Amino acid sequence: MCQLEFNLERELPLHVSAIEQLHRDAFGPGRFARTAFRVRESVDPDPSLSFVATSHGHLAGSVRLSPIRIGSCKSLLLGPLAVHPDFKNKGAGKLLMERAIADAKEMDYRAILLVGDYDYYARFGFERVPMGVIMMPGPVDPLRLLLLPFDKDAACQCKGAVKPGL
Repeated sequence: MCQLEFNLERELPLHVSAIEQLHRDAFGPGRFARTAFRVRESVDPDPSLSFVATSHGHLAGSVRLSPIRIGSCKSLLLGPLAVHPDFKNKGAGKLLMERAIADAKEMDYRAILLVGDYDYYARFGFERVPMGVIMMPGPVDPLRLLLLPFDKDAACQCKGAVKPGL
């Protein structure tokens, strides 16, 4: 793996069109039908928890976190995390995740939920959600529903239906 230098910064309006193109390229038109996308379209990402990675003026990747509730548990929905193909396996995704998680832990949230690849996200502390503990408002592969609780209480309290917003 070749590590590159990346600049991390908060997402700004000037990044939006490049991020949307990155999402189109990475996830295709099928992204609109996914349950996580359906939740995210009902709530804006938290601008203080949305970041881009750039390298020599090129968008390498982005991550967004959107406020949700899991039952009564104030949480975040990750996503999407997207990395441009030219920068895959070079560390941009890892840096984006580490920054987003660190900043989220400093705020008044209890956990981060995502639908994704366990083998990738486990390195950041995400755990598979036991079947029936958290219910998304649409179909989700239960093996891909992952939670990063910020403490033991959050691990026990983040149960129930996922709803957008605070």
